[in-house]
Amino acid sequence: MYRGGCVVDFKKMRISGALALLCSSRKTARTVPFALLLCAALLPAQNPPKKSTTPVKKTVPPVAETAAAPPPVAATTPAEPFERLTYSAEWRMIHAGTVTFESAKNRGTLKLESAGLVSALFKIRDTYTIGYEDGCAAASVLDSLEGKRHHETKVTYDRAGKRASFLELDLLKNATIRTTSVEIPGCVQDVLGGLMTLRGAPPALGQSLQVPTSDGRKFAYVKVDAQERETVKGPLGSMATNRYEAFLLNGVVYPRKGRLLIWLTEDSRHLPVQIRLKLPFPVGTVTLQLQKEERN
Repeated sequence: MYRGGCVVDFKKMRISGALALLCSSRKTARTVPFALLLCAALLPAQNPPKKSTTPVKKTVPPVAETAAAPPPVAATTPAEPFERLTYSAEWRMIHAGTVTFESAKNRGTLKLESAGLVSALFKIRDTYTIGYEDGCAAASVLDSLEGKRHHETKVTYDRAGKRASFLELDLLKNATIRTTSVEIPGCVQDVLGGLMTLRGAPPALGQSLQVPTSDGRKFAYVKVDAQERETVKGPLGSMATNRYEAFLLNGVVYPRKGRLLIWLTEDSRHLPVQIRLKLPFPVGTVTLQLQKEERN
């Protein structure tokens, strides 16, 4: 575009502005990964076992000519149902990373990897795994590679003892960073289970839902409001959705100030096609948009 006799490249201006913002503050560079992680953590991740691509060879022992025919082979167990969703993360109109998760019965895995400008300045490769028992959070592990750090965070949910325990380790220094615990009312959810609860029984517009939630450091009944109907346009086309707001921030579970918005499709899948985290300046808004849906 021409302006005052000069060509103005707005795309380069956006990238340059984002680069200057990241370089101006190391705290900002590390807050963007948090924003990506928090967005990712609200997806209903539950991981199925990976399917092998190598065909299985069945061998049958040789049978004598006079022997009876071998018994019929028992029917194989059907594959466990699962769902895989892949999201693109956008920050200040630039691609910041990719979030992928798979959901299956009683367990899950979520992976987050930075990309582009964010990755060049502060590379992120995080893997979160979670197990559930009877619909309640049981134990989770976050393996976090961010910049030069390699941390592991474990949360154990003791329903009988009504306590959640939190342990964060520095794997490079072989040192404990933090250990704490919090009282819980027996069955609680992590943020993933909270979204699964929302997807399973979303409240009608104008209504709200209370979800008992803990990250091992704090417990709260997280309120989720059903706000309004909206059409979301994304890589999978235009979808009729309902917008929800989850009140996890501002000291409820996480101390940071901000807003968390979730768009679920109106059909029976209640698919989270868009998740948006709004934080104060200098971070701003991080948006996850669904790129691909796979299920068996």
